[in-house]
Amino acid sequence: MTQKQPFTVTRAYPGFELRHYPEYVLVQVAIDSDFATGANLGFRPLFGYITGNNEASTKFSMTAPVIQEESGGTSQIVSFVLPEGVDVSRVPMPRDAAVSIKHVEPHQAAVQQFAGGWSERRFRERAEALLTAVQQAGLNTEGSPYFARFDPPWKPGFLKHNEVLVKIGTPQ
Repeated sequence: MTQKQPFTVTRAYPGFELRHYPEYVLVQVAIDSDFATGANLGFRPLFGYITGNNEASTKFSMTAPVIQEESGGTSQIVSFVLPEGVDVSRVPMPRDAAVSIKHVEPHQAAVQQFAGGWSERRFRERAEALLTAVQQAGLNTEGSPYFARFDPPWKPGFLKHNEVLVKIGTPQ
């Protein structure tokens, strides 16, 4: 069974839940591509990293989710979450220059879960609904929505678990 990124649900709101995420480490790659192709192109170098294509030849377990966020017009950032407890100071450098390491501080995120396929249209619709619900709840967002995919591509769409997330800032 694939290890999932840990979190704690702190409150349920209409249309989303508020979660606390402890610190974690991402390996990520920026891809110049559209939404659908970006996820596929980003997977290979990241999978290479966790299967030993790093300076220490260290292998990491695959975790869920695979995270994708837009970075400008036609750029996508695709990320793998390293297993819980991995210390960023001990993460080996990638051999592939396209792969980078990112330490993420503890934070809160608003999250809307949904089932089904991974179309860009579905993610955008869910992101818009999440942002509307967060605004109605009076919460402040930080950055843009990002997307989490939990299942392999061969799993039937109606069984897939997906999420749209946005970081929540401190009240003003």
